[in-house]
Amino acid sequence: MPHVTIDSGEPGIRGLFAFRPETAGPLNALAEVLLRGDNTLSRGERELIAAYVSGLNECRYCTASHSAFAAAQLPEGMDLVDRVRADAAGAEISPKLRALLAIAAAVQRGGREVTGDLVAAARAEGATELEVHDTVLIAAAFCMFNRYVDGLDTHAPDDPAVYAAAAERIVTRGYGHPAAARSTEQAGHGG
Repeated sequence: MPHVTIDSGEPGIRGLFAFRPETAGPLNALAEVLLRGDNTLSRGERELIAAYVSGLNECRYCTASHSAFAAAQLPEGMDLVDRVRADAAGAEISPKLRALLAIAAAVQRGGREVTGDLVAAARAEGATELEVHDTVLIAAAFCMFNRYVDGLDTHAPDDPAVYAAAAERIVTRGYGHPAAARSTEQAGHGG
């Protein structure tokens, strides 16, 4: 039972956005820039970072949402997402993405856990300054989103189809588009 009254019946962050719509715009705008804006990391890779951090934080709703969003945008689909979430160091991903996930995991443990060695390792694998920056910000933002969703004890549906339907809408319409906000009210953004 959520710690605040969510009359909309919407799960996860969508219910919280309905409870306090003034926060929905800025938080969706942040997600849009970080996960869908112009970047040398693909949208699927950035969603994978969000799913990975959410998994480390044990946030069921955000993990399921962003795993589905990543899978919908990666050629290897949910199989790759599951392998990365189980063992990022051993998963068949690029060395650059592996190094960026190590940075994301460090952020999840605490900002000061991001060392010069981790950044140097990512740069040695070809990570740009923007990619390092955005990885840290994605990880930090998802620590906030995860704590927001779980701190207010929101509902996380068990049905994977709910998240797959939301993924289709996020992939085609994004986080900040008004039609996306209306169409994802039942299953929406997994922040």
